[in-house]
Amino acid sequence: MTNIGGSQGAAEVTRVDALVVGAGFGGMYAVHRLREMGLSLVAVEAGDNVGGVWYWNRYPGARCDLMCVDYSYGFSDEIQQEWTWSEQFAAQPEILAYANFVADKLDLRPHFRFNTRVISAAWDEARTLWVAKTDDGATIEATYCVMATGPLSIPKDPEFPGLDRFKGEILRAAKWPHQPVSFVGKRVGLVGTGSTGIQIAPVVAEEAQSLHVFQRTPSFAFPMRNTVLEPDYVAELKRNYQGIRASARASHLGGVRPTTSRPFFSITPSQRRALMEDAWTRGGLNFIGLFSDLLTNIEANEQVADFVREKIAETVKDQDTAERLKPKGYPILARRPCLDTGYYEMYNKPNVHLVDCLANQIECVTETGLRTSAGEVELDTLILATGYDGLTGALLAFEVTGRDGRTVRDKWADGAQSFLGLMMEGFPNLFMVCGPNGPAALANIITLDEQNVDWICQVITHMREQGFATVDATAEAEEQWMEHVRALAELTLVSKANTWYVGANVEGKPRGLTIFTGGFLKFNEACTAVIRDGYRGLDFAAAPVSHEVSEPA
Repeated sequence: MTNIGGSQGAAEVTRVDALVVGAGFGGMYAVHRLREMGLSLVAVEAGDNVGGVWYWNRYPGARCDLMCVDYSYGFSDEIQQEWTWSEQFAAQPEILAYANFVADKLDLRPHFRFNTRVISAAWDEARTLWVAKTDDGATIEATYCVMATGPLSIPKDPEFPGLDRFKGEILRAAKWPHQPVSFVGKRVGLVGTGSTGIQIAPVVAEEAQSLHVFQRTPSFAFPMRNTVLEPDYVAELKRNYQGIRASARASHLGGVRPTTSRPFFSITPSQRRALMEDAWTRGGLNFIGLFSDLLTNIEANEQVADFVREKIAETVKDQDTAERLKPKGYPILARRPCLDTGYYEMYNKPNVHLVDCLANQIECVTETGLRTSAGEVELDTLILATGYDGLTGALLAFEVTGRDGRTVRDKWADGAQSFLGLMMEGFPNLFMVCGPNGPAALANIITLDEQNVDWICQVITHMREQGFATVDATAEAEEQWMEHVRALAELTLVSKANTWYVGANVEGKPRGLTIFTGGFLKFNEACTAVIRDGYRGLDFAAAPVSHEVSEPA
């Protein structure tokens, strides 16, 4: 076997127990746990350091919309005690610094090959291992393959033509330059008003000569009202981490954001209004957890949506602009809820202009700007905050071939399917972290990463103790899980909006809500039951026996 870390030559083959793809929080934890088990391993990452989405997303205003108490590891009390967050909702530089702190603390980097992409991975049935090829010509052979590629790691450009003609500067939110970018005196166009665009716009508006926001689908945004964490509170937090983490793991969302069992219509209209006003004033995630039935009761959902629309009208002075900013035609919270800092207030600035692309569709990018059906807007800089090929994009970005030559692309031709979002029938010894049929984007992702990796490590430990060479999900177990996922999806309003949750943002992608919507706690219970019931739904096998035939005398 060649050395595990570092750059490899084109002709070299590395043989290890485990291959991990990705250096985000899921991949980092997988490397830590697998190494603890005594496995030899290689991890591969396209960037030149750890951090995953926070390595790439360096755009102005980038900030996590989960509180740092949720968006951080819980497996190590030493890390919890040594690291101190400065704000309730951490900004990108602090999150990236945290990822680097963890990598240093656990000495993870020697296991990573940075600036390296896996271009193919194929199952070798005869040798019961995965053979991965990387873009530097190297080969990695591994008994186990852990895909920690992330649900949001393959950015997508907009569908309109002419990007290559634009003579100004094009900036992609998901691949932002590592050096500072100035917008002083520039005419800037921003395409995309999801979470990313809503974070970028107010910061750019402070500098730019003009900012045109090209809005295709308005988003519901709640005020973040971020706060600095005082030393006394930080000390309390560190003293109580154990109970906080236990509460998170026992919750519907896998975190400590506010939730309730109170249905919307169980209290009077004046009480509902008072609760919503208070939550709006306090900001953050308080509003999202006010009522228990917002994603199942369409009448309740619409009344809450009307409240937010009223707030938009109160904030934005020009009522025509306010009306165009109001989301309509889909349930509130069916699209990812956004937390903003001055987004609606920004439209009161004289240099900020909303371009309603529902009324005036984008036709193309020109040499000098962006043309809509109403005419051309001249620009010096074009920012693309147009989202990702979510959930499935990362595993479809390179060729993954399982048994009998079947690829993941073949398997997912009609939509993602797997067992627990963790394994796919026909792809032995391959595991996914935060896969498309688990809670994915509907749960606190670091809690989910830890739970996923711990489950994967339990399965691998069982294999090694029992002498099994392979594990595969059975077709029956996979189909039963997918029937459960589909049945739950029918009960929620999340499926009623055209979002990346259902694949609607990528042309030609199969439509459908394949995320497990039953919540983190129920998901964890399902995973635990598989192991408790003797690894129900998994098919283990010993290595094939080689029979050598003697030549006749």
